[in-house]
Amino acid sequence: MELGALSLVPVLVAIIGSLITRKPFECLLVGSLLGCAIAYGGGFLPEWATLLQTTIADNVWIIAVCGLFGSLIALLTKARGTEGFSQFANKLCKTPRMTRVVTFILGVVIFVDDYLNMLTVGNCMRDVNDKRGMPRESLAFITGATGTPVCMLLPFSTWAAFYIALFQQQAEVQAMNFASGIDLFMSFLPYNFFSITMVAVTFLFAMGVIPPLGPMKKAYQRVKNGGTPWTAKSNAINEELALEVKEADAEAEQNKAGEGKLMDFALPMLALIVVTFIQDILVGVIIALAVCLIQYIIRKKMTMAEWTETLFSGFSDMIPTLITLMAAFMVANTSGAMGLTDWVIEVATGFPLPAIFPAIVFLAVGFITFSTGSFWGTAAIVTPILLPLAAAMGAPMMLTMGAILCGCTMGTQICFFSDGNMLIATAVKNDLMENYFATLPYLAIAIVLTLACLLIGGFVLA
Repeated sequence: MELGALSLVPVLVAIIGSLITRKPFECLLVGSLLGCAIAYGGGFLPEWATLLQTTIADNVWIIAVCGLFGSLIALLTKARGTEGFSQFANKLCKTPRMTRVVTFILGVVIFVDDYLNMLTVGNCMRDVNDKRGMPRESLAFITGATGTPVCMLLPFSTWAAFYIALFQQQAEVQAMNFASGIDLFMSFLPYNFFSITMVAVTFLFAMGVIPPLGPMKKAYQRVKNGGTPWTAKSNAINEELALEVKEADAEAEQNKAGEGKLMDFALPMLALIVVTFIQDILVGVIIALAVCLIQYIIRKKMTMAEWTETLFSGFSDMIPTLITLMAAFMVANTSGAMGLTDWVIEVATGFPLPAIFPAIVFLAVGFITFSTGSFWGTAAIVTPILLPLAAAMGAPMMLTMGAILCGCTMGTQICFFSDGNMLIATAVKNDLMENYFATLPYLAIAIVLTLACLLIGGFVLA
């Protein structure tokens, strides 16, 4: 099915509606329904129901990872492990700048998987940032900017492994006779301008060289004037969190479980990181939950029944995020079925000048990723099309590969309904759209610098 520009309708409804109302779930739901109505006419409801089933079935892994991670965070909180980590981190984070820098470093260190990075950094550093007068928007920005971009710059991450495998499948890349996948990675790494500039901008922000801008400045002013680190729209979830912590403290006092210890946090998290590096994050979080079970029962932090109850309650805490995420995937699938990707590529490849081709690839791939919220899918679809096209027109091959990387990474960063941004909002306990608007000025800086680098590189290398 190819409906041309009409394939934009579901995405535009979701984007414009969310920006105006700041209610992403409702707008995503309407976008998916409207897209099905355009594509299938009067009998669209059965098609929409099928789409719902397919979307859930295709994303069981994500549902399991996110839900079980919610269980892990709930267990760490109940056992007061997060309190133990907070006490340790407070010794390092003496000033607001040091707090931002430590958050940045933690984000860089946990590079294995972007989900692991975003969920861990956001949850670990939330209380510390609060105590040092940092708004949650600041934490969300640093967490997001050291998630995917950092994973894209290191060859041992899940994202880098995906791109190495994807590029190695292309005949144009095979003809270059790279000695290994790492050799290939190191060759296109210098052209991954967006990830490089995004990490640099974030570091300069953490150091205080780049000041709070726009909505971020207002967020800092809110906290400075005595307001909460989170926005008014996030009051309910933070009040609920405070109540849970208070109940955990009361239970610990009653059961004489003692103060929170760093080991109650460190051992499960170490198991999570090590197993994720060896296997994947789903296996990692399962092992971490098992470590919690053994450790907390032995140390009399909780009973088996309490562990089970906390496991379920933590999973249920992630349900609102997961429902919104499924709605976003439904919009992406609807637009994909309507031919959005093919239409954008057709429009973008209408500009035959080799020197500007990488810049056009960056913008087109970024738009597709932003519109569909699909990083992996976009890359898999556009790469076999764009690399042969670059070779045929004489555009710089490595620069084009870098442009694909830049476009996919940029698209995930600016897409407010991407899985990453939703998980960050859940981890830092702050409104999704408020986080989004606060990060836009810094994303704009990285986008402009990336576009300039691709244009200069195109004219120099073409």
